[in-house]
Amino acid sequence: MSATPTHVEENYLKAIFSLSLKHPEGASTNDIARRLEATAPSVSDMLRKLKAKGWIEYQKYQGARLSARGRELAVEVVRRHRLWEVFLVEKLNFSWDEVHDLAEQLEHIRSGELTNRLDAFLDFPRVDPHGDPIPDAAGNIQFDAAAVPLHLADQGARYELVGVKDTSTSFLRYLDHTGLSLGSHIQLMDRLEFDQSVLIEVHDKSLHMSPHASKNILVKPLPHE
Repeated sequence: MSATPTHVEENYLKAIFSLSLKHPEGASTNDIARRLEATAPSVSDMLRKLKAKGWIEYQKYQGARLSARGRELAVEVVRRHRLWEVFLVEKLNFSWDEVHDLAEQLEHIRSGELTNRLDAFLDFPRVDPHGDPIPDAAGNIQFDAAAVPLHLADQGARYELVGVKDTSTSFLRYLDHTGLSLGSHIQLMDRLEFDQSVLIEVHDKSLHMSPHASKNILVKPLPHE
């Protein structure tokens, strides 16, 4: 049994990990194929290989779940990826819409010492530039239980933008255009029944957010003033 996954295998383990957060019963072949832009037959073939190595539990038509060792490997990749994103934004001045593809390349550098030193150099960040939690050295991940999608926020209440679910370049640039970023303070002013879009106030200006936007912006309540 190989103890070290290939870059492609790491990408599969990371994809299964991410999909399992929404589908704990197992990541389907089709969902994995869409995420990795691969064909269903090639995904099925790789899942059989990952199962043979003991990294996933997999049965045809029932999806894939990470084994304990598979989760460890996946979380290591996720940690490296998110730390590199922080480094690229905070130290090299990349914007948050530019860093994903670069981090995809850097995440495969497997030096644990480099990862730990990078973490310390960045002063142990808790989240990446998109608000996703960064696993610690022990593989623990602290999700913000108070975070909710903007479209579920209470009308009239004030919130802080703490993350985004859609990390595509087009969506992040859209948020930049509207002036929204992590840490922005938002007040939900109205929810339109016609299309479930919302009106918010940010920096003393009103913005109309589409249903897609409001479902992909994560916010948490601000303390009462």
